[in-house]
Amino acid sequence: MIFETLAQTGHEQVVFCHNKDAGLKAIIAIHNTVLGPALGGTRMWAYKTEQEALNDVLRLSRGMTYKAAVSGINLGGGKAVIIGDPSKDKSEALFRAFGRFINSLNGRYITAEDVGIDVNDMEYVLKETEFVTGVHQVHGGSGDPSPFTAFGTLQGLMAALNVKFGNEDVGKYSYAVQGVGHVGMEFVKLLREQGAKVWVTDINQEAVKRCVDEFGCEAVGLDEIYDVPADIYSPCALGGTVNDKTLPRLQCKVICGAANNQLANDAIGDEVEARGILYAPDYAVNAGGLMNVSLEIDGYNRERAMRMMRTIYYNLGKIFQIAKRDGIPTYKAADRMAEERINAIGRIKLPHMGNQQTRFLGRMRGQ
Repeated sequence: MIFETLAQTGHEQVVFCHNKDAGLKAIIAIHNTVLGPALGGTRMWAYKTEQEALNDVLRLSRGMTYKAAVSGINLGGGKAVIIGDPSKDKSEALFRAFGRFINSLNGRYITAEDVGIDVNDMEYVLKETEFVTGVHQVHGGSGDPSPFTAFGTLQGLMAALNVKFGNEDVGKYSYAVQGVGHVGMEFVKLLREQGAKVWVTDINQEAVKRCVDEFGCEAVGLDEIYDVPADIYSPCALGGTVNDKTLPRLQCKVICGAANNQLANDAIGDEVEARGILYAPDYAVNAGGLMNVSLEIDGYNRERAMRMMRTIYYNLGKIFQIAKRDGIPTYKAADRMAEERINAIGRIKLPHMGNQQTRFLGRMRGQ
């Protein structure tokens, strides 16, 4: 059934990676390389089944294609997942074995950090392949992309506030932030700097405690976050939290956060629109991390990265304009904007087949 699935999702290539000695079981999915090599992070997660891991990597890699396209970046979409518990299954051997599989793709796929992976893990991957971003600054990389993702999310939020309320006064509104990991924590910090009222929740109680103690947030239970009277619901954890059960409970007027795949399905997206809630499409909002690490290919520059983050505001503005012009929900408008760019460029380019000449200027290889 795998080829039947790929025919439906449009994926170009799926690679299953196995190294018994290193304990590696991973899947790399390359969705579309019309715009350039596929770039997307590696996620390490204790998936219950291999099918669950495959479904996740197919879904996430497709999202990366749309994220790059709508952001105006010359990159395609890919993603990788490593099956394992990031709290106990990590090792140098595992990540170096994974790096070798990435290297075998000859630049068609470039990886980075995602859930369960940090800069230290990327150090090991870098020992085996050049095709990795988000590496430490000592190697000419950009380091942790989380602050950039959070800053980009703030730009998307301001665009949404402007459409919904006619102003960009972040501190004037209240927020229900679900998930205060690396990105969520940085986003909360930005909201509180503007004086906003913020409710937070997370499975990690230490992270929640930090939000309360350091930033003055109000903590609520994992399930209670859907019931707080917030103006904006900000999902910053895993996807699918806007669904049949949670949507009727939300009191917000805007949904804008850093999580991927926030809507459980298209029908939920239609219902969000019907309820008069403005949805800021996730892959357009959270593109800051991708923008940031993409700059490592040509030589990283922080000032250039910050300028790129600000384009998220204008990208969201275009999406909202398309939605209004065509009378469609914003999630469909984002897809339409991305697909139009891919189709236009696709007429003049073939899929990216990878080459060893991909340039990572300023990069010093780990030894």
